[in-house]
Amino acid sequence: MRASDADRERIAHVLREAAGEGRLTLEELDERLDAVYAARTYAELEPITRDLPDPGAAASPARPPGTDFRPVDGAPSWRGGIGIMSGFRRGGVWNVPRRFTAFTFWGGGKIDLREARFAEGGTTIHALAVMGGVEVIVPDDLTVHVKGIGIMGGFDQRASGPGAPGSPKVVVRGFAFWGGVNVRRRARKQDKRLRKEARRREAAEIEGTDPP
Repeated sequence: MRASDADRERIAHVLREAAGEGRLTLEELDERLDAVYAARTYAELEPITRDLPDPGAAASPARPPGTDFRPVDGAPSWRGGIGIMSGFRRGGVWNVPRRFTAFTFWGGGKIDLREARFAEGGTTIHALAVMGGVEVIVPDDLTVHVKGIGIMGGFDQRASGPGAPGSPKVVVRGFAFWGGVNVRRRARKQDKRLRKEARRREAAEIEGTDPP
C-alpha cells in the first residue's frame, strides 16, 4: 500500500526522537531520513524503525529469536565473483567474508544472503557493473546501507534501512556504468515455507479436511 506524506513525517519524527535520545548517530539519522523520504510504500517504511522503540516505549530485544548468523563449519566461502560475458551466483548456506568483491562486464552476478552466515558482524560488498548487472538479495532482518553510484546506469538504494537488533550489517558500495546494481529485500526461504504451511493449514480448516 502506498505511503502518504503524513506517514513519512511520522517515521521521520520517530527517527529524530531516537537521535535526540542517543540511539542514532547523526550519520545514521541522515541515512535513514533519506530512506524515509525516498520510500513509496508501507513495506519500505516499516524496516526503517524496526530496531527503534516508539517514543517512550521499552527497547526491542537484542536479537531476533531463532536466527543464527554464526559461521557453519564446512560451508563454502567466496571472497568475490566475476562475470565477464558470463555470470556467477553465490547463495545457499555460505560463510560471508568481511569484504566481498563483485565485477561484471557484459555479464551478471547474483549474491543471495538469505541463508548466509557472518563471522564478523557483517560484510561490505564492493560491486562494479560495466554493461552488466549485479543483484544482491538481503533478508528483511539485516541492516542494509547502499552507497554506490550509477552513471548511465543504476545503483538502487531503496533497500537501505535498519534490520532487527543484533543482526549483521550489509554495506553495498561500488559503481555502475551502463549497467545496474540492484539490492532487494526478500523474506528468508524458511519464513516463506512456514507461511505456505500456515496457509495450507488454514485452507484445510476452512474446507474441513486434514492438512497435508
